[in-house]
Amino acid sequence: MNTVDTISAIATGIGGAIAVVRIAGPEALAVGCRVWSGRVTPGPGHARKMLLGALVTAGSAGEPVLLVYMPGPNSYTGDDVVELHCHGGARAAKRAWDCTLAAGCRAAEPGEFTFRAFLNGKLDLTQAEAVCDLINAHSDTALHLAERQLAGALSRQIGAVRRELVDLLAECESRLDFPEEELDWRSPEECSIRLQEMRANLQRLCDGGRSGRILRDGVRVVLAGKPNAGKSSLLNLLLGQDRAIVTDIPGTTRDTLEEQVVLRNIPVRLTDTAGIRETVDPIEKFGVDRSRQSLEQAQIVFWLLDAADADPQQELAELTRQVGRMSRVIAVWNKIDLVPERELPGAGVPTVRISVTAGRNIAALLDAFEELVWQGRHDEEPEVAVNARQQHLLENAVALLPEAVRELERGCWELAGVQLRAVIDELGAVTGEQADPDILENIFSRFCIGK
Repeated sequence: MNTVDTISAIATGIGGAIAVVRIAGPEALAVGCRVWSGRVTPGPGHARKMLLGALVTAGSAGEPVLLVYMPGPNSYTGDDVVELHCHGGARAAKRAWDCTLAAGCRAAEPGEFTFRAFLNGKLDLTQAEAVCDLINAHSDTALHLAERQLAGALSRQIGAVRRELVDLLAECESRLDFPEEELDWRSPEECSIRLQEMRANLQRLCDGGRSGRILRDGVRVVLAGKPNAGKSSLLNLLLGQDRAIVTDIPGTTRDTLEEQVVLRNIPVRLTDTAGIRETVDPIEKFGVDRSRQSLEQAQIVFWLLDAADADPQQELAELTRQVGRMSRVIAVWNKIDLVPERELPGAGVPTVRISVTAGRNIAALLDAFEELVWQGRHDEEPEVAVNARQQHLLENAVALLPEAVRELERGCWELAGVQLRAVIDELGAVTGEQADPDILENIFSRFCIGK
């Protein structure tokens, strides 16, 4: 990606009532004037105003289009930006975009508008990543986290630590340059205490990485068990709609069925599977094989058991065979409304008793699910939650600080300075003040085109 070309892309999803074509770069206004005409000429005198005109196309009277000009540096990218707002739909948006390409634009690459915003100092790297998180958020909590990071919550915390480390590094270097001077230096003990406090602050940010991954990426939950245990009924209940076919005939579900849902503010990829049993039916056998593949990929398994079965111990047999290969399992005895007084055998894993048809104890199931996800280590809604890239860099910084503390306590200012400089570099890589071009390309390639 470069910042010299004038680029354009369709910035909205296809199929809505309105489509937006975004143009950014040094020739944005010129390109806008080539493809659009109206009673008012776009320019600085009409900046940030919606102007009504028409798209200039050969052999056509021109589609009504709104144009807005946002001069840099006060735009999303920091460049001159022009947006064309036309009728929605694939053909109308494509025609408007084609006009911008014919007028001199280059097609924007994924994330290129936000990449320019980063290079032009409109966003740091953590804020740019928050833009992607904002687009991909699947829960209110993930959305709030992305909004706070976009507002600079993480940047401010890292920036405060980094600035203090720079001050401390300057003090170490001044001790080397002016050893005979009586300057107002902090004692080694003071520096050591402050470094340990900074390490604790960075460690706290690292600890938010697991929560961040769960809230951003969600959890893969698989509904498994023998045929007719109530897996599809539970899927429909958790989704709040009849997504899976439910009958009294065992083996109705022949294939896996996946849906996205939010349970207790946790994004969940919920997978309904074919009932696991021995079968000679080739189609059902194929479905059972897929069920076992889903179990291998699951992060959490809800194993449905029929509480009304004539032999509850036999219900547990397949679970017992599978449990060693599954990391986290909840045994779910279903249909307890049919046998309310029945004693049910233990499964050796977290267990709940529910009735899907009566809607009983579903909250208890969700409580067990939430406990298994967080394992007692979760704030209701953390202020910030770092992603995997940020966590890796922060862990590197945390690992370097103890050696810096030891060198400071020994009065070895030069060696302490080496360690402090390495920590400063790691934190600079988090915010993008020091970032490898390959890393930047990898980050922005995950964005959608037009953002």
